[in-house]
Amino acid sequence: MNTANFYVDLHCHPALKPYGKSFNSKTAGKNASRRSSKNSIWHYDPPSVFDKVLNYLTGLTKFSQSNFTALAYGGVGVVCVSLYPMEKWFVRNKMNNEFLLDLAANFATGLGKKRIDHIQGFTDYFKDLQAEYAFYKQLDGKVVTLKEGKFRYRLVNSYTEIDIIKAQEEEQGIYTVCVILSIEGLHVLNTGFKEDPDEQEVLRNLEQLKNWEHPPLFVTMAHHFWNHICGHEESFSGLIKKQAHQRFGMGLGFTALGKKVLDLLLDTSKGRQILIDVKHMSVKARYEYYLELKTHAAYTGLPILISHGAVNGLKSPEEPVMVYPETAQKLQSKSINFYDEELIILAKSGGIIRLQLDERRVASEQTLKTTRHATRRHKIMHYRSELLWNQIQHILEVLDAEGLFAWDCMAIGSDFDGIIDPLNAFWTAEELPYLSDFLERHAYNYLQQDRIHKEFNKIPAGEMIDRIMSLNAMAFLQKHF
Repeated sequence: MNTANFYVDLHCHPALKPYGKSFNSKTAGKNASRRSSKNSIWHYDPPSVFDKVLNYLTGLTKFSQSNFTALAYGGVGVVCVSLYPMEKWFVRNKMNNEFLLDLAANFATGLGKKRIDHIQGFTDYFKDLQAEYAFYKQLDGKVVTLKEGKFRYRLVNSYTEIDIIKAQEEEQGIYTVCVILSIEGLHVLNTGFKEDPDEQEVLRNLEQLKNWEHPPLFVTMAHHFWNHICGHEESFSGLIKKQAHQRFGMGLGFTALGKKVLDLLLDTSKGRQILIDVKHMSVKARYEYYLELKTHAAYTGLPILISHGAVNGLKSPEEPVMVYPETAQKLQSKSINFYDEELIILAKSGGIIRLQLDERRVASEQTLKTTRHATRRHKIMHYRSELLWNQIQHILEVLDAEGLFAWDCMAIGSDFDGIIDPLNAFWTAEELPYLSDFLERHAYNYLQQDRIHKEFNKIPAGEMIDRIMSLNAMAFLQKHF
């Protein structure tokens, strides 16, 4: 399989908006086969000029970024989709007026009022998780004809399945997006409400999803709010931060229930082993998990996985200083992003950081303010892609200084449709080929500076970016899926 011929996105939310819009119809949860329907996962909704201006002014993204038509147009061949029953506290927050509450939540998420009402009334996250999984299954393998040809998506359970599907594409004349399931936030096990969860129910739910027909490859242990499993980091900014209260549980480590959940996730005797994604976990919980990997014999060899992350440029939680200030000062220094020390631990574990395409995460406020503006599209793409290149360069220089190979642990986890503020001009999955091209330009220019110390890290610019856009992700899947 020639994995350089397509792109891989290891974290996005294609179903979030169409599944939400399905609640506006008589059949909530129906994945419409007609692409013109807003509750179709193939519904093509590229951003209008108004959408772009709204995003630029507010940071809100109302348009669809990772619908399967956009994924196909962008040459994405493999995608990890994130199942995510939105926490009710995201849309039931500090506002008291119900009308304003609904209006603000719908404006921020673009899910539709009826879906917002449904989320506000949640009493069972696991039931909604199963419904979103069913949403993907409805059109699994169904061929969609676009003017560019025939397309489909397929839920897959192994790298071998991907290999077979991709080998048959040319013969069958059907471009296939291979879909791997993941989950963001273990509140989905039915935790995170005000009362303490039922431990036995939580563990039963987990055993059930470990034995799904298509069990998730990995799960994000924490998310935006306290989930009775482990603490989280602050994740909101701007308008949403003003209205949603995240403080309860922030910064805590694993609970007793959380440790049982962790053990069951990694247990190979009760269904498929599910890998741990450390994104959104509190710094304390992250380091507790790293210690588990180091001291628990059964976990030896497990990779550290960041599904959609960025680095913060600081040495460690104990020493939050910039060892590499040239790049570090350009990065977002908040602790939801990852420290240099964590990068080194990740690389040594054979793990992978999937870089997200959210301006609020990859760059500091000052960097965003001073990034040059332009009216020509190629100029905008050059300046905005450099925000992501700063991340790549920092990771390279940290690992190179440690004598570690830097080019096997980075990939893309865009977080498209995860209510992010995308890099301007790289609005959707359709622009991933352009992102690849512009990153290669930055890589080429960087190589002319001769700043890499270890010979094994001095690889051609094209190979650097091919690895990040597809090869590293596929190598990770070949080993762990």
